[in-house]
Amino acid sequence: MINTILKPARSFSATVAALALTGLIAPHAVAADAGAESGVRISAQAKAEALLIAAKDPQAVNSAANLCGARYELFMAERLPDTTRLGTLFTYIKSGSSGLTSSCAVFDNNSGKSLYMKLKLCPNSTDVKLCKTDEGTFSQYAGPVRITGASISILCSKVTAIMKYEGGTVVNRVTYAAPCN
Repeated sequence: MINTILKPARSFSATVAALALTGLIAPHAVAADAGAESGVRISAQAKAEALLIAAKDPQAVNSAANLCGARYELFMAERLPDTTRLGTLFTYIKSGSSGLTSSCAVFDNNSGKSLYMKLKLCPNSTDVKLCKTDEGTFSQYAGPVRITGASISILCSKVTAIMKYEGGTVVNRVTYAAPCN
């Protein structure tokens, strides 16, 4: 796998330092990250949990970003179903001169087993035919799935991540894949 090093959309170290001041992360993380960039572009609108995951596991964030393609910025990263982290949902956004142009999602399988996974990404539209889906039994990840279009269809786009484990559904998460202004 080739890792592309990109300049952050905002200062990663400054963001980590700001989170440390709010008590969301331990100060030792600031010292560890102060001299090194994560190699991942991070959206100025990234959620706090995404920043924490990027600081803790930049390789996973970068690998998922590489699946999406060039110029995507991390918007959201969430451990699912909770901190036990059977999976990690990543969403990335891409901007152009007219605003947001694309959203991409990857659902990382962290269980160490091949599991049924479903990843669905839908634009801000009532037309379900515009949704992109990847589902099946995966040992590494579901996706990437991408939607492109006008900024209005990318804003408030939604992502659904489903994972079944030992006969039951352990992840059924629906959230925004892009900012919702």
